Amino acid sequence: MADVDADPKKLTRNQQAVLAALKGAGRPLTAYDVLGLPAIRKAGMKAPLTIYRALDKLIALGLVHRIESLNAFVHCGHGPHDHAAGFLICTDCGRTLEVHLESCENHLAGRARDQGFAVDDVRVEMTGRCPDCAGRAAVP
Repeated sequence: MADVDADPKKLTRNQQAVLAALKGAGRPLTAYDVLGLPAIRKAGMKAPLTIYRALDKLIALGLVHRIESLNAFVHCGHGPHDHAAGFLICTDCGRTLEVHLESCENHLAGRARDQGFAVDDVRVEMTGRCPDCAGRAAVP
């Protein structure tokens, strides 16, 4: 889980730029999406490895989450936390909402322990339509 004592003010210039890009995106971005942003290019980042290093550190600090099904990254609006997070992903607009899975995580981990399974991580991603897209789809 994330280092809940992480101080976002102690980020490197590259990490700050990548975090700002994700905060402003409004949707998950792949590392190559981030690399292609004008602000990232202006900050002097030109190599995918630079972006991946920044993302790895931001994930370790709990400031960014990886959306496995999209191979993309999203800013954690809740800040560092030590519980599992799930994601609601709109298949129409790409909007992604984070939901806390504390009780779900406890239930699933308990079931896993009952089977002798040691859980390292819990990931839940649900796809569907956000309220805005669902509303538009319902209008004839």
